Amino acid sequence: MPNLPTTPVPSRRRMLQLLAGAPMLPLGTGGLLASTLAACGGGDDDELRFASAQFTGMVAPSASNPAALATTTVGSSLKVSYADGTSTTYQLAYQPFFLTGQQVTSTSGAKVVAGGYYDINNQPIIDKSVLGQERQFFSDCPDGTSLLKVEGAPANTVFAVVQFEYTTADQSGASAYGTLPSPIAVLTLQQDPANGHLSLSRYHNVDTSKVHGLWITCGASLSPWGTHLSSEEYEPDAFNQGLAGQSLATLKAYSKNVYGNETSAKAYNYGHLPEVTVKADGTATIKKHFCLGRISHELIHMLPDERTALMGDDATNGGFFMFVADKARDLSAGTLYVAKYLDKLTDTSTAKIQWIKLGHATSQEIEDLVNVRNIQPIDIMDSTTTDPGDASYTRIVLNKKTAWVRLKAGQEKAAAFLETHRYAALMGGSMAFTKMEGTTANAKDKVAYSALANIQDSMVVGGSGYVEAHNVAFPKITAGGILAHDMAAGQKDKDGTAINSEWVPTQSRLLLKGEDIAADSLGNTANPAKIASPDNLKFSEKLRTLFIGEDSGNHLNNFLWAYNVDTKALERILSCPAGAESTGLHAVDEINGWTYIMSNFQHAGDEWNRFPALDATLKNQIDALINTNYDNKHAAAVGYLTATPLQPKLGS
Repeated sequence: MPNLPTTPVPSRRRMLQLLAGAPMLPLGTGGLLASTLAACGGGDDDELRFASAQFTGMVAPSASNPAALATTTVGSSLKVSYADGTSTTYQLAYQPFFLTGQQVTSTSGAKVVAGGYYDINNQPIIDKSVLGQERQFFSDCPDGTSLLKVEGAPANTVFAVVQFEYTTADQSGASAYGTLPSPIAVLTLQQDPANGHLSLSRYHNVDTSKVHGLWITCGASLSPWGTHLSSEEYEPDAFNQGLAGQSLATLKAYSKNVYGNETSAKAYNYGHLPEVTVKADGTATIKKHFCLGRISHELIHMLPDERTALMGDDATNGGFFMFVADKARDLSAGTLYVAKYLDKLTDTSTAKIQWIKLGHATSQEIEDLVNVRNIQPIDIMDSTTTDPGDASYTRIVLNKKTAWVRLKAGQEKAAAFLETHRYAALMGGSMAFTKMEGTTANAKDKVAYSALANIQDSMVVGGSGYVEAHNVAFPKITAGGILAHDMAAGQKDKDGTAINSEWVPTQSRLLLKGEDIAADSLGNTANPAKIASPDNLKFSEKLRTLFIGEDSGNHLNNFLWAYNVDTKALERILSCPAGAESTGLHAVDEINGWTYIMSNFQHAGDEWNRFPALDATLKNQIDALINTNYDNKHAAAVGYLTATPLQPKLGS
């Protein structure tokens, strides 16, 4: 159990509010089983201090219960202990705000489609793929979510920002991946002061036209100053050589939906970091920061200095990146670094990090290169996938492919911030990771965490994309793992220049890993008692808990896990519908005295081909139930975990 705090912590009255006011009925019933809060009186509860928290996990849904396999299920609990030896146990449950595709009320009072798509003129984008069934496109893939307060908002009002990564398919079944501009919405929520329950009152679609639309927004985080830090992953490869996330053919299809033509969308306008600022009336503004590197942004984490950002890179042959802003709470200018491992990083070793400075820039000067100067990839560097036989080129490996690159004179800054993958490889960064996704940090222990959805290919000796000089050499673990990075002050970069941050990762080690198995009766190819393909990561300082959401084709049902960093206990707390990814994770230690865990899911019933060992009859049962629950797989849930205390709240 963790040590007792040495500084004042929330009183028992405050802790008994934890996750309170829960629905206990399954998804879709619409019912609430509210907790009964009775007066009990006596004693000064402010003298009772929180000591520790412990989750009790749930068993995974089984083949005997197809209904549980086809929806979000929660059978876990949370025990909160106090310094006087008493405790309270909370039964957890899941409450959605809405399913995408449902009609919700906008800030103007009009009805709009939750998760609906809009073009550059803020007009609905219509799915015309099935004659006579035309309707607005909406996403089945809600992802990054932030819960926050805004000064000046009405009493008992909080807000959630939710982004929608993509749409899996149109109504005809044709893939729509990456071809639509990602919507992002602000939810105005009413917080019940008696039990903390949240209910949706208004929905606002953020106007993204001034930032050229959003490209495949994945994970997100809440900045220390209360803004939503979004993402744009799998940036289009401007050279169209397959060395980055998406082809120019996908960009053309995207441009057609956003602008009405195939040429207006520029590759270099995507792959950046959007930031959303919510206003007291439930509307919001958005800007893109062009100076944090153009990589496969998944989920960045801002450290307590409010200047240092750690960034994963959801790519194969991806890197570990860091950005240090010039000013606190201002991401418009700063210095970008990539990690190089000086020791061999394996599943059993700890490896020291050396940071390579890629460059310093302001967002405006990089955006001007794109939209004023109209810079082209060939203006920045030469890149070829055929050996030119010329010593002025440098051989690199990205996305498991070999290329040769040569920088044009004077283009270091453009290369660092617009061709970040190629330039980081050219400069000697350890571009070895496979799908480094969510990043979060434990401030008390000065440890950061990075999710590796898969440990394969470029991370494995002899694997496709492996480069010995990167010093990353793991055994293959398709189920992936989580890296821990120790952080410290007083660090210097490769050139000996001081890094202006007290939160610089100095070494990495493997904290948790999945376990590959032969397929079981549900088709799981990873041990269901362990993590598989971790993706979303969030850390709760108060609960001393690392929350882990899965994006796995290795578990039939992806799970949300709670890992206590002190006791090392790993507990399953939520199960997503079969084929769905656990997304939208946000652990909120306190907002108006209440604690929340936000959770969404994506694309239920997706990719049945990954589970050939699953009994065909059971698969068909689950598939039919998912179609019923989620609009023939077009819909997904946005919501949060709630709980019901098993004893009265003191002082009521």
